[in-house]
Amino acid sequence: MRVRDVDKENLVIENAIDQIVRDGFQGFSMNKLAKACSVSVATLYIYYKDKDDLIQKIGAKIALKFFAGTVKGFSPEMSFAEGLWTQWENRAHFTMLYPKEVAFFEIVKHSPHAEVILDSIEEFSAFRAIMKRFIDNAIENKDVAPMAFEAFWSVAYGPLYTLLNFHTEGKSMGGKPFKLTTEIMRDAFQATIKGLKP
Repeated sequence: MRVRDVDKENLVIENAIDQIVRDGFQGFSMNKLAKACSVSVATLYIYYKDKDDLIQKIGAKIALKFFAGTVKGFSPEMSFAEGLWTQWENRAHFTMLYPKEVAFFEIVKHSPHAEVILDSIEEFSAFRAIMKRFIDNAIENKDVAPMAFEAFWSVAYGPLYTLLNFHTEGKSMGGKPFKLTTEIMRDAFQATIKGLKP
């Protein structure tokens, strides 16, 4: 049996992310991936059962990295403003550090692979429990008005992800050049905190 080559595996992951971000699932194939990595298709099957397995394993790897990055320095017992700001900083840092991985996960998130990936990650349940406790504490402390989770998420994180999309594209509305700064992020954050208050 052939031994896994970590460098080769990392090259496969990097090229798969590039291809899926550029061409979507429809334009992606194991043959194209093998060619881009200068390996045989048979080599890919040392690492992955099939194309779906490859997508799901890469998605799980990115999700784990994201969860770890998001909770860095964060506690559900923090005050709402401090905890949400920590979340914003962590999410912004991750998006700016790993733009291709984030773009890949955005594509995967809106596919049947998403559920399989999240179900395969034990840490996802812990992440959800931490975030639920944080939101429950904020409601109990009357820092946040009770609302549907989807409404909360849209108001709490929607402004951040809009700014991050502008930053990633390098332009805002009408093609105006844009680079996200801490000051702009703070302005949006203050408006978000006000919008969530009871």
